[in-house]
Amino acid sequence: MAEVTLEPAGREKRQTLVNLFQLYAHDFSEQWFDRPEGELDEEGRLEEYGFMDHYWSQPNYEVMLIRADGRLAGFVMVNDYSHSSLPLDFGIAEFFVARKHRRSRVGQTAAMAVIGARPGLWELAVARRNTGAQHFWRKVAAELARGEVDELDRDDERWNGLILRFRVG
Repeated sequence: MAEVTLEPAGREKRQTLVNLFQLYAHDFSEQWFDRPEGELDEEGRLEEYGFMDHYWSQPNYEVMLIRADGRLAGFVMVNDYSHSSLPLDFGIAEFFVARKHRRSRVGQTAAMAVIGARPGLWELAVARRNTGAQHFWRKVAAELARGEVDELDRDDERWNGLILRFRVG
């Protein structure tokens, strides 16, 4: 297994994140077949992530690059936005691992490290159509929370899908 590390990503890594978001959004685009998101512009690029700059200007927002054996493998974004409208300390806003590194525990190792290092009440919101991610995040949450995970199913203006809530530490 690769050595997985997390690297804080300052504003100087903005272009790296913009580039990674192209891959991330492309992965999601198959779930957006009935929505305006995921269309290519005339230069062949997907729309830029609208909240990117918040990660360097808002309190409780944090972005990290995921590395596998020192090589760039993805990113994770943490904030305190509640998809359920219930109180929380932390949430995974966005999480991406390049296809090459999937199914080799890079994602699981990174997720466990990010969440495990931040004691408090966590919320993980997973899109309804992203069934593979639902399985992944249920497994991560159960391991970190020692099985005590609340599952919510929402379909409202804030979220459409699964929300996992659990305490770490």
